[in-house]
Amino acid sequence: MVQAYRGGMHIKTSTFFAVILLAFSGVTASAQELAQDQPKAEKPYFKQVREGLPKTPADRAKVLANLYAHLAAAPDAQSASMITETIEQVWSLSYSDTIAVLMDRSVKAMAEKNSGLALKLLDAVVDLAPDYAEGWNRRAIVYYANNDYMRALGDLRRVLALDPNHYKALDGLAQILRELDRDKQALQAYRQIMSINPYWPGASDAVKELEREVEGQGI
Repeated sequence: MVQAYRGGMHIKTSTFFAVILLAFSGVTASAQELAQDQPKAEKPYFKQVREGLPKTPADRAKVLANLYAHLAAAPDAQSASMITETIEQVWSLSYSDTIAVLMDRSVKAMAEKNSGLALKLLDAVVDLAPDYAEGWNRRAIVYYANNDYMRALGDLRRVLALDPNHYKALDGLAQILRELDRDKQALQAYRQIMSINPYWPGASDAVKELEREVEGQGI
């Protein structure tokens, strides 16, 4: 009788655990089904762009417009930094092997402190691709490095005519204007940068400083 009793307990216990396992497997399956039904989180737009860069200049313009909108609404500096990296990657797209080679050689020339060669290469870039904003921007940098502010300003204005949201060109413009003691115009440039890229390094401090200086002049 004892053996029969123990055997009965064994059967009941086995049945109990089988029921529990069955129930648990049903809960697990339901959880998996629910997880599968949940929509996947969409990748941030800048990541989508990196995975499929625009194929034409027209597409590039549309993508840049979207990236600038995301940049202006960035919640913090880290998010802004990731978006700006993507924007600058898109800026570099020339859609021409020749232009790409000339741009690469100009970078090398500047690294070797050969600004004369860099200018010749970039002259060719802007002649061959006058609608390529980054060619004008790169040449403006070389002019600035040579203290040729007037030519640098001219090229920066060409950049901004092609892309009014080019915050690096605006930053270069603002720096030159400050060196030329044109503080009111520099302030306007920095404010424009802040509206495009609120976390651009140094822009907020420059705005505060220039506001004090301009207001102190009674302008």
